Amino acid sequence: MSVLALGLNHTTAAVDLRGRFAFAVDQLSPALRTLHTRLAGGQNTPHAPEAALLSTCNRTELYCAAPALSGSPHVLQREAVGWLAHVGGVSADELMRHTYLLEGGAAARHAFRVASGLDSMVLGEPQILGQMKQAVREADAAGTLGTTLHQLFQRSFAVAKEVRTSTEIGEHSISMAAAAVRLAGQLFENLSKTKVLFVGAGEMIELTATHFAARAPRSMAVANRTLERGEKLATHLGAEAMRLADLPQRLHEFDIVVSCTASTLPIIGLGAMERAIKARKHRPIFMVDLAVPRDIEPEVGQMPDVYLYTVDDLSELVQTAGARRQAAVAQAEAIIESGVQGFVHWLDQRATVPLIQALQAQTDTWRTAEIARARKLLARGDDVEAVLDALSKGLTQKMLHGALAELHSAAPQHRPQVASTVARLFLRGDVPPGLSTSTPSNSSESDPA
Repeated sequence: MSVLALGLNHTTAAVDLRGRFAFAVDQLSPALRTLHTRLAGGQNTPHAPEAALLSTCNRTELYCAAPALSGSPHVLQREAVGWLAHVGGVSADELMRHTYLLEGGAAARHAFRVASGLDSMVLGEPQILGQMKQAVREADAAGTLGTTLHQLFQRSFAVAKEVRTSTEIGEHSISMAAAAVRLAGQLFENLSKTKVLFVGAGEMIELTATHFAARAPRSMAVANRTLERGEKLATHLGAEAMRLADLPQRLHEFDIVVSCTASTLPIIGLGAMERAIKARKHRPIFMVDLAVPRDIEPEVGQMPDVYLYTVDDLSELVQTAGARRQAAVAQAEAIIESGVQGFVHWLDQRATVPLIQALQAQTDTWRTAEIARARKLLARGDDVEAVLDALSKGLTQKMLHGALAELHSAAPQHRPQVASTVARLFLRGDVPPGLSTSTPSNSSESDPA
């Protein structure tokens, strides 16, 4: 099987480019079915390619697995790149300038590092693991998961669990939510005097809102497209719930705005912000756009009274090394490497499955033929012992025929190697006395000059 990972993340592409390749959760299954049809060439076979999509604010990654393709080993890569480029509306060449394409063990290593939080903007953050599990559920629902990718992801989850329980990789780090609060604190001397608006009601907003709530702002509000979900989060926070449609008229009321929705288009535009700033009499407003694609138009950040930060901007506040952190990283990498070796070994074993199946089918055919012959002899009244003897000889002769034919037809220089293989398979390595299994030397080289 060929396994590959194709993706772009916060280290290879800016937020605007990543936004072109972002998928909402409800878009994953339909997209996977479209991709699967393309990879399979419109055919639904038992060996059809497998696919899974991981899409977060910091990355979009496509994982594929397929049997080795005869004639062109790069067919899977070419089709995957072509499909993703089409999704983002860019050329394949442009896409490849901002992506990574990994195969086999390298693809597995990347998946394990992502699941363990080693490839995240915030080192060791746990949120990515839940997002990967969601990606697996969507691939399973779309019917594109398959045995190989199932193994890849299940092993990645096991590795991630071991990393989190055996190392301190997630400790002493600053989260995206904490980074947003820290930045806001640099603009406003006392956050307890601010009014905060959260746009959206997903996991990232809930996490960020929890951090802001700890600073006891003057008031908080949650604006969400689905009022019921917004009310649920607002109740949890002790905040006000408001409709997203009311946002333009109320934007000026808030000192801090944090937005993270699944909208494919900006929901806070330049015009709305110009009106809000005018109504605020140019008092500053702090904004954080955690969405990919953007929720807030980039031009808003150019306004003199607006302090707009994206997920990429927040990366500057993410804490990096430290002796303990580096030791934890090294420890985690060792755990991941062990997991990679295990997956590669399993993948290598999978390569022999077609041969094993063919051997089993062939032996079943021989067995069926010999049993049918034995039944005829028994029905004719032949002696039972003689029939059983003939049955056993017939089976053993069929099983040995191919090996003996190879041994007899082998060229002299290859016969010792064939003999060694036959002995290992049928005699379990117990070579009969006098049988040489070493390659004969070339007489012209062994004779003295």
